[in-house]
Amino acid sequence: MGHREDLLEGAKRCLLDKGFVRTTAREIVKESGTNLASIGYHYGSKDALLVEAFLALLEETTGTFGQAPPDGGAGEVGSFERFQETWEGVIRSFPESRSLWMLNLEVVTQGDRLAGVRELLAKAQVEGRRGLASVFTGVPEGDVPDDVVEAEGRLYSVLLNGLLVQWLFDPETATTAEQLTEGMRRVMDRAATKA
Repeated sequence: MGHREDLLEGAKRCLLDKGFVRTTAREIVKESGTNLASIGYHYGSKDALLVEAFLALLEETTGTFGQAPPDGGAGEVGSFERFQETWEGVIRSFPESRSLWMLNLEVVTQGDRLAGVRELLAKAQVEGRRGLASVFTGVPEGDVPDDVVEAEGRLYSVLLNGLLVQWLFDPETATTAEQLTEGMRRVMDRAATKA
């Protein structure tokens, strides 16, 4: 690996261990075995490096959302079964990736202290919505139409963030994939009867 990759891996470890606010450039350098000048040369700033590391961690975790559940799953893309299976995958990631999801909340709750990070991550939200839309629609990420990203991707993003907050607050009482699916089914049924 080169310095760029070493820095990224070191930043990932620092983020999971210390979060955004407490991670320093010197700690990243120590963790990665590189030097301070490498951060500026390869990433421009510590904040830009941390954002790239955070996005890489998210991509690694969210990439598992659309995978079939351990029992093989039976739902077709677009079905309620598949909706529920995907949310089960999301929920399975919460305990496994708790540090990552706490980072997500740190950006929200510490936004004023992380102005540079928050600004860079805000620009990345579109790609996050695109990725979620891809998982739920079965359309490859690069082929998801912008209108799907702006409508469905936003819906899935809101559901994910709400579910995440519930789970981090109290996993025992957080909404389950089955409850989320039943709620969605009822909303859709009600809307169909009003049409």
